[in-house]
Amino acid sequence: MSTPPGMLHPELLADDEANSIHRDGRRLDHAEAASKPLRSRPEAQPRGAKVHGNRPIDQAEAAVRFIAAPEHEKMHDERLWDLRQKRDREMHGIAEWEELRTLASAIKEHTLTHLDQYLEQFEANAKSNGINVHWARDAAEHNQIVHGIITDHGAKSLIKSKSMLTEECGFRHYMASVGIEVIETDLGERIQQLDNEDPSHVVVPAVHKLRTDVAEVFAKTIGTDPANSDVHYLAEAQREATRPLILAADAGMTGCNFAVAETGSFVVCTNEGNADLSANVPKLHIASIGIEKIIPRFEHLAVFVRLLSRSALGSPVTQYTSHFRGPRAGGEMHIVLVDNGRSERLGMAEFWTSLKCIRCGACMNTCPVYRRSGGLSYGATYSGPIGLIIDPTFNQRKYSNLPFASTLNGSCSNVCPVKINIHEQIYAWRRVLVERHETPLAKRVEMKAAGELLSRPAAYRAAIAAADVALAHLPRFVIYNGLNAWGRHREVPHAPKQTFHSWYQANRGGEK
Repeated sequence: MSTPPGMLHPELLADDEANSIHRDGRRLDHAEAASKPLRSRPEAQPRGAKVHGNRPIDQAEAAVRFIAAPEHEKMHDERLWDLRQKRDREMHGIAEWEELRTLASAIKEHTLTHLDQYLEQFEANAKSNGINVHWARDAAEHNQIVHGIITDHGAKSLIKSKSMLTEECGFRHYMASVGIEVIETDLGERIQQLDNEDPSHVVVPAVHKLRTDVAEVFAKTIGTDPANSDVHYLAEAQREATRPLILAADAGMTGCNFAVAETGSFVVCTNEGNADLSANVPKLHIASIGIEKIIPRFEHLAVFVRLLSRSALGSPVTQYTSHFRGPRAGGEMHIVLVDNGRSERLGMAEFWTSLKCIRCGACMNTCPVYRRSGGLSYGATYSGPIGLIIDPTFNQRKYSNLPFASTLNGSCSNVCPVKINIHEQIYAWRRVLVERHETPLAKRVEMKAAGELLSRPAAYRAAIAAADVALAHLPRFVIYNGLNAWGRHREVPHAPKQTFHSWYQANRGGEK
């Protein structure tokens, strides 16, 4: 079996995947996984960032622990890079791809600059469709509204499809505190729920886990064989354990990918049909919708549906694109429109366009920092590049370190289907956090010293020359110490024989 082009870690390729699907001599992009179980060096799954109240999240510390688990780090890197490559292949297959991105961005910007009008239009049309519409200012109010609806119906259990908004609101934890059971119907979310972990990715919540990790979680929670990590066995066992809970549920909840103001309807995209289960098995359907999910007209929906799955998973379309326009016969539907800081973000001159995000995760799949550090290292609902610009809008102190967890290479902005200038906003957040003294004192001192040095060319060139001499002659223990953050995890690169300035003076200095 030849190694596919662009594979980062060829040793992870399955030599013979019995369940893969081939056509015309090549394996289908969207068929079963091509990775193999890793048994050579069993290792525990690295856990996420340590959260201590309002103290700044130490993403770097959590990233070190993730990288120290090589089997997990390699598989995570490979899985996400594979999604990025599939996205690129889909992109090149559509001649009008850039026109679609430009149009999607323009639609989102127009909607956000007229958001009050479209929200009122959506509410009016949804009500005319027989839907009950509620407004929530923040996470606490969202949870209380849903709790009230469930209590009014005497419900004791609720099935839920994947929703980052409910994660943002801490919904499951709140429901547990009031004695209402919430069952996740998405496989990845259910894995994370059973493991008492948050999702690590906005589309593939358990992407950081190996098969052996899932086998261990299921063995502890639903009684599977801990030694059997076959994916088909694990998926079927979870289905058998969860399906009775779904059929017995009193209420169902979904999120929303797009809400159409013109029709008062909304769309949920899934690959497992879990939104259909959550919306149609119980008679009560509750949808939690962030106010930024509004788009003006039904015709605009086609633009976003073409972009979403291709950007997220590299697949032409999601398996299920479910449209909800009103309650089913004999049922009841409620929508909760949630602000939770979005209105405030809309007023931020440099950061309001982050509200265009359609939660595809493409920026995560391409980000070298995210791929090698794992989503849980960010200690926030939203991780990766999009998280770096969203999280500080919720809590600048707690997430003050996150905008520095980036190389600013711009790949995130290049793949964003709605053209958010993510890397520029990351840089802008760094400046804002420094100005507001939300960075550690040591970092502020270092940056001030660097600024002084970089503003004086002669001093800078002298420092570079001195550093080159030091790297060549000083003992290793002097260079590799606690003050050298780079050297803690990798070798300091060898100094070049010649700086650009000296090369330019020698080769171009006489030119005018």
